[in-house]
Amino acid sequence: MLMLTTFPAWCPSGFNGLWQFSSDEVSAQNQVKASVQRKIRQSIAEEYPGLEPVLDDLLPKKSPLIVVKCQNHLNLVLVNNVPLFFNIRDGPYMPTLRLLHQYPNIMKKLQVDRGAIKFVLSGANIMCPGLTSPGGALDEEVQAESPVAIMAEGKQHALAIGFTKMSAKDIKTINKGIGVDNMHYLNDGLWKV
Repeated sequence: MLMLTTFPAWCPSGFNGLWQFSSDEVSAQNQVKASVQRKIRQSIAEEYPGLEPVLDDLLPKKSPLIVVKCQNHLNLVLVNNVPLFFNIRDGPYMPTLRLLHQYPNIMKKLQVDRGAIKFVLSGANIMCPGLTSPGGALDEEVQAESPVAIMAEGKQHALAIGFTKMSAKDIKTINKGIGVDNMHYLNDGLWKV
């Protein structure tokens, strides 16, 4: 039972994740003003306090910060032509998987069981039973509408970045339906950029 159609309120209708993203979908690319750059840095620092020690290295104040606007209201934040963060509409900034692999402890984590791996890697949303079955794991502190790293049973690195539809407590209690929207996963369009 794979459902790929429901996304957070800030996602545009018809948004199909970053799965099909390609450079052909770029509609604008701008070097942002210092004030916008400060706002983006502040938003990222608030969402990911674990990045504080390396934030000046990731988003140097003197380097140009480029925001690439793509179809479906997807925005990419680039430094030195490297995509580091993305967001959709006015949603929270989320790190790319490549950045998350460099700094694995910046996000809260949920773990899917082995049976869910192939579905997550094909773009499916994460169903509650995949998180609550043996092999799955929940961080009780995760709230609804939060960006999370999706880990896999027996694997060291995150295989996806998601956005929770319900809190970890609700995922555990309700245990049916979509628990996390899959926003970005290994080998999707953004990974290949």
